[in-house]
Amino acid sequence: MGVPRTATDDELKKAYRQLAMKFHPDRNPGDKKAEESFKEVAEAYEVLHDPEKRARYDRFGHAAGAPAGGGGAEFEGFDLADALRAFMRDFGGMGGGFGEVFESQMGGRRAGPSERRGRNLEIRLPLTLEEIATGVEKRIKIRRMGTCAVCGGTGAKAGTSKRTCPVCGGSGQVRAVQRSLFGQLISVTTCDRCQGEGAVIEDPCPTCSGEGRVRVQEEITIRVPPGVMTGNYIPLRRLGDAGVRGGPAGDLIAHIEEIEHPVFARDGEDLIVEVPISIARAALGGKIEVPTLGGRAKVDIPQGIQSGQVLRLRGKGLKSLKRAGSGDLLVQVTVHTPTKPSERGRKLFMELEELPEAKVPPPHRPRNGG
Repeated sequence: MGVPRTATDDELKKAYRQLAMKFHPDRNPGDKKAEESFKEVAEAYEVLHDPEKRARYDRFGHAAGAPAGGGGAEFEGFDLADALRAFMRDFGGMGGGFGEVFESQMGGRRAGPSERRGRNLEIRLPLTLEEIATGVEKRIKIRRMGTCAVCGGTGAKAGTSKRTCPVCGGSGQVRAVQRSLFGQLISVTTCDRCQGEGAVIEDPCPTCSGEGRVRVQEEITIRVPPGVMTGNYIPLRRLGDAGVRGGPAGDLIAHIEEIEHPVFARDGEDLIVEVPISIARAALGGKIEVPTLGGRAKVDIPQGIQSGQVLRLRGKGLKSLKRAGSGDLLVQVTVHTPTKPSERGRKLFMELEELPEAKVPPPHRPRNGG
């Protein structure tokens, strides 16, 4: 523990916490040396924080834990479960996933189907704005690990079967007993022979080499609802890789990617289109046709409209994923100025320039404050 004989309960507890956090199995997965240190520290703390046991230790030293001396019998059988229980008793609220480790180490357990679950697969799903507007079914090909049809996913050769693991006797775990300073330590670990499954394959399937799965190519249909956007994803359950030897399959995650449209920009559920008009149309007003995702629509241009003004066509945008109805089509009007007018055009523009209504206002501060 690294504390003096005169250490108070608070000092003892602080030292134990530091060492336990350092050697905890959750922070040292698979490290047997750290696991042994964690058990020894826990057992030492159990002795030293108890007045009677501490007095016995102060009197007899290391011999207090020896079975022959009669004082060590109460410490025999102190395994990882006991060490974790002691830690959780005093520091169970510390977080960091220790509760899960405590539960899984309390006697061990064999690897279940969820632990042999196949990995998730991820794909990109490019969509046009037209497909997003209406929703679409996309037929695509994927390569994944599928269940072996020859052995049915068991991994065993046809006509044979798994047998109970001779090392762990089918429990999926191995118990090891070790003497320590304070008595006997018992550790429970996953069986290396069967990897915690409790059964072994003596004659593996030649098709899948005992994995119970093979690489396959499949064609699947993905149904995309209207209104999706880049950043959305569609989870397809159990279409990822199959698990090893009958483990459940992972998922297929389809990430939506919106293809840039040549005419329309998008702002959530609204579509935006820039429509140039002539100087004459801007001055006189009138009806013009504008493009929509479904075709074309007519819009009224008010007399004297200024470049940059926006007209709104209700319901001509995209369907909403979150509510009923659709967004709008925003028509941004820009007044087109001829760059190379003809002789006749120059004369007409010069005449227009002389008209009182063509007089422009003086310079002023921008309305947006910039």
